[in-house]
Amino acid sequence: MIIMSVESSCDETAVAITRDGREVLADEIYSQIDIHTLYGGVVPELASRCHISVISRLAESALKAAEISRSDIDAVAVTCAPGLIGAVLVGVNFAKSAALALGVPLIPVHHIRGHIAANYIAHPELEPPFTALVISGGNTLIAEVKDYTELHILGSTRDDAAGECFDKTARVLGLGYPGGSKIDALAKGGDALKYHLPVAKLDNPYDMSFSGLKTAMINLVHNAEQVGAELDKPSLAASLCKAISDSIVPRAVEAAKSLGHTKLAVAGGVAANSFIRGELERAAAEAGLKLYLAPLKLCGDNGAMIGCQGYYEYLAGKRAGTDLNAWATMPADSLLF
Repeated sequence: MIIMSVESSCDETAVAITRDGREVLADEIYSQIDIHTLYGGVVPELASRCHISVISRLAESALKAAEISRSDIDAVAVTCAPGLIGAVLVGVNFAKSAALALGVPLIPVHHIRGHIAANYIAHPELEPPFTALVISGGNTLIAEVKDYTELHILGSTRDDAAGECFDKTARVLGLGYPGGSKIDALAKGGDALKYHLPVAKLDNPYDMSFSGLKTAMINLVHNAEQVGAELDKPSLAASLCKAISDSIVPRAVEAAKSLGHTKLAVAGGVAANSFIRGELERAAAEAGLKLYLAPLKLCGDNGAMIGCQGYYEYLAGKRAGTDLNAWATMPADSLLF
């Protein structure tokens, strides 16, 4: 089964062609980093306009790269939630039009489920059940993956996502956007134990909070500026990576152990952070867990992950009509569609 998949939830426009869920024939991505770098972060209106200007061209490019024709497409999958509402709407409307014109089914896909599915592409042997940790710019959560389309959220951030903490810290340090990769690079020359940063403890052992950490970082930098004190920026970046890792890694490992799972899958843009990847590998080995990490090229937003998850949603009978809407927020375990 060949699926054309569309992803436009934030600042990457992506169209992919996949076969039977796990084989990627083409994955075309247009990044808007250069546009949003000028403003220090994603500007929703600009993101939406950029999606509009490139999405049709990307679809044609994907067909060419996959060496197939439009008549070979069996279904169209699209991210319909969550994300910047204007951006998501661009992808949804394009996908609806494409499915209608081609006379094929339209498959709605949740963005977070797509991130988890990136591991199915990278690791063909991975099958549910397992525990999943998703860490990205807008979402941070731990889920029990019971089946390909059945999830149960064990815990999530109650405020900011881990990725937002990276981005805001990078901005206050003058590193620019996107912050995650810049913090990661800077941290490699630092001492992760030099700065003691807060790690939130909540009543739900699997819930997380990063707003206090973000505020602590901002205050630390501002206070140093006010008194003319010099900051050890590499060590501060390394300490931030450690604080975020200390918030998510033990929780994810404990969740897998409590469920009796032997597999832990990790996905999302923040999963590309080298410090966190290293801590996950260490902790999983100590706990006797098989760790599945999405490769760097599949950690960020891409169309292939949506096509993969779309395949399993299709097998589960999920379909949408031309009345499909977009949602800015929606739990990953929602039964809305």
